Amino acid sequence: MRKVSLVIAGTALLFAAGAASAQDMGDPAAGEKVFNKCKACHAIGEGAKNKIGPELNGIVGDKPGAGRGGYSFSKPFQEWASDKKAWNEELLTTWISDPRGTVKGTKMAFAGLKKPDELKNVIAYLASFDEQGGKQDPVEALKAAAAR
Repeated sequence: MRKVSLVIAGTALLFAAGAASAQDMGDPAAGEKVFNKCKACHAIGEGAKNKIGPELNGIVGDKPGAGRGGYSFSKPFQEWASDKKAWNEELLTTWISDPRGTVKGTKMAFAGLKKPDELKNVIAYLASFDEQGGKQDPVEALKAAAAR
């Protein structure tokens, strides 16, 4: 009986953890509005191309500094990114909240987003795009990135 209770409790905990991660995720629709602050330098979605900054399709789960259609990252960014496995929610929050404070000498001139809800929302928006610019489930993308 004790084993059955433990299995049931463990299963309930797993479901609660999954629900909490979806519940704690930002709102991609609100993040699209926040992304307007990024559009001068970045593109996302179908047909996105590099601009002053790299295109951001499929960024969630990707290795920082990898891919991005031939975009040339600064040497300081490449050095910072060298030991990072994947853009996950935590790493994106650090980067987007203070790019110049995170990587001295980065080409990214943006001062960063300071409001926690804006950060969560724009990360959820970024997570809603796959590598081709098509839509994907942002919850699943963020979970996969966290596992890397």
